[in-house]
Amino acid sequence: MTRLILATRNAGKITELRAILADAGLPHELVGADAYPDIPDVKETGVTFAENALLKAHALARATGLPAVADDSGLCVDVLNGAPGIFSARWSGRHGDDQANLELL
Repeated sequence: MTRLILATRNAGKITELRAILADAGLPHELVGADAYPDIPDVKETGVTFAENALLKAHALARATGLPAVADDSGLCVDVLNGAPGIFSARWSGRHGDDQANLELL
């Protein structure tokens, strides 16, 4: 069985991708970045969701020698000219505070 890394520490995303792989009948052992605690978080310096996902996947693949996948997502609001975009998770000033981000929106 091939080990595949999902370049995230988000347990919910890992659970979702495990279910997708299982439903597809793909025999992969999926682990998250937490399986490699010595690897530091990747700085998301890209200007698009795709660039940030590639930064994370490439960093984990290089660090572990294993295949890695990643995603990056957020809110792109038309009346805000696409904002907050790649800054969605920390838009309210507190990283990952979904409630505060929704209230600000």
